[in-house]
Amino acid sequence: MAKVLLLNPNKWGRGITVIWVASHAAALRAHGHEVRLFDATFYADWAENEVSYNTANQQYQPTDYDLCITFKQAPIREDLQRVIDEFDPDIVFWSALSSHIHGEGEYVSIQFGHDLMTEIQCRAVRIAGGLQVTANPAQTLQRFPGLTYAMGGETELLIRDFADRIDRGEAVHDLKGLVLRNESGKITFNPHQDLIHDLDELPPYDYSLFEDQVFFRPYNGEVVRAVDYELSRGCIYTCSYCVETVIQHYYDFDEATSRGTLIGAQNYLRHKSADRVMEEITTLHRDYGVTLFRCQDTNFLTIDRTMLNRLADLFDQADLPVQLYIETRPEGVNAASVQLLKRLRVDGVGMGIELATQGFRENNLNRFSDQDKIVRAFELLKDAKIRRTTYNVIGFPEQDEQSILDTIMFNNKLQPDNVTVAFYSPFIGTGQHLKATEDAYFADYDYDIDPQLRTLSLHNGVNRELLQFYKNAFARLAREGLGELERLKREKGLAGG
Repeated sequence: MAKVLLLNPNKWGRGITVIWVASHAAALRAHGHEVRLFDATFYADWAENEVSYNTANQQYQPTDYDLCITFKQAPIREDLQRVIDEFDPDIVFWSALSSHIHGEGEYVSIQFGHDLMTEIQCRAVRIAGGLQVTANPAQTLQRFPGLTYAMGGETELLIRDFADRIDRGEAVHDLKGLVLRNESGKITFNPHQDLIHDLDELPPYDYSLFEDQVFFRPYNGEVVRAVDYELSRGCIYTCSYCVETVIQHYYDFDEATSRGTLIGAQNYLRHKSADRVMEEITTLHRDYGVTLFRCQDTNFLTIDRTMLNRLADLFDQADLPVQLYIETRPEGVNAASVQLLKRLRVDGVGMGIELATQGFRENNLNRFSDQDKIVRAFELLKDAKIRRTTYNVIGFPEQDEQSILDTIMFNNKLQPDNVTVAFYSPFIGTGQHLKATEDAYFADYDYDIDPQLRTLSLHNGVNRELLQFYKNAFARLAREGLGELERLKREKGLAGG
C-alpha cells in the first residue's frame, strides 16, 4: 500500500468539489492505496473571496453563504507541513484533467500547488498533471523545479499504476504519460498513454475526502448542497481559445472541418453509462445531501442521446429531489432536447456567448455559433422555465471597446436569468495563446492567471483599467442597458465611450 496525499490548492475561498480529486481518489483506493486530501480552500491566509467579488458585480445573487463556512486561521503552510509529517506520504500529487477545465482555477492549480509545496520538507515524490503539463511538459517542468515528475493527459490510471509500482519497489521510469527529469536536469517524455475510452472503467468517484462545508454552494440566491460532476469527457469543437484543444492535440486529434468541428470526434467523446451516473447521483444525494449537480461536461447535449434517454428513464423511476446545472451550445437546443432536459431535472443551462460579433467569433476564435440560433435557444429554454446563464469574455486580442458594448447589448436582448463575464486569459497550447503572445497582447507566460478575478492583459486599446471596469459593470449594464454608462465611467475617472 502506497500513501498518497492529494493537494487541492483552490484559492477561491468557495467550495469546489474538484472532480479530479474524486476520480483519482477512487482509482487509487480501488487498488488498496491510502489517500488523503489537503484542501487549501478555506485558509484565511490563502483564499481570495470569489463569492464576495462576483456578488458585488452582480454575477451572483446575494446569499448568506458566508454564514455557512468557516475559514481556518492557522497558517496554511504550517498546517500542510503538519499534515505531511503526520501522514508521511510516498506521493504528493496535485493538478489533473477531467471535464472540469473551464475557468475555476484548473489551469493555474499546478503553480499554486507548487507554491504551497516549495518550502515543505518531506520524503515524498512530488507529481503534478493538468493542462500546462499536457500542453508543454518540458517548459512546465522547467518552470516548476520542485516537481519530481509530471504527468500529461488523463492520469487516473497512470497515478494508480505509479502508486502500485512504488508500493512494490519497482521502477516507474517507463510508464506511459510520465515526464521525467534526470539527475543532470535533462527532461524526457515517455509515449502518451491512451485515452480512457470507457469511463465506467474508473470506479465510482469518491467525494468522501472533502470536508462538509465544501458541499455548500451559492446558487440563484440560495445556498444549496452541490457537487461538481461529470457524465462525459471531450468536445466535438475546436475553438482556438479553449483548453479542450490542448487535450485533443495530446491524443492526436488534430484535424477539424472548416466549421470548427473535430474530425474523429466519435472516438474522442466518451461518457459513463446511465446506470453508473444514477448510482453516483443516488449515493451523493443519500450520503452527502447533495441536491444540485453542477455538470462540468464541456457540451452536455453532445453526450450520446441513447445514454441520456436511458438516464431520463432512471430519473423518472427514482424520483430523487435533485436538479442539474449543465453547459451546452445553442446548436443542440431544440424542442426535443429541451423536453429531454426537463426529464433530466435540468434547472439551469449555461451557454457561451463569448462576444456578440458573429464574424469575430468565426474568424478569430474558430467558433461557429449562429446568432439567430443563440436567440432561439434562449427563447426555448425560457418557455420551458429552465434558467439561462450567459458566459461572456472580454479582453480577446483585437477586441475593441465597441465589441464589449455590443456584447453587453446582445445580453440585454437575450435577457438571461444570470450574466457572467470572464477576462480572456491566454492558455498555453491554444491557438489564441500564440496570437496573444506574438502580437504582444500578453506576456509569453503569465503566472497567477484567473479569468474571474484578474486580467494580465497588455492590450493598449482596451487596457486593464477599462477591462476591470467592464468586468465590474457588465452584468448591471446587460440588464439595464447603457443609459448609465457615461456616468459610471466618469465616476471611475475613465474617458467617455
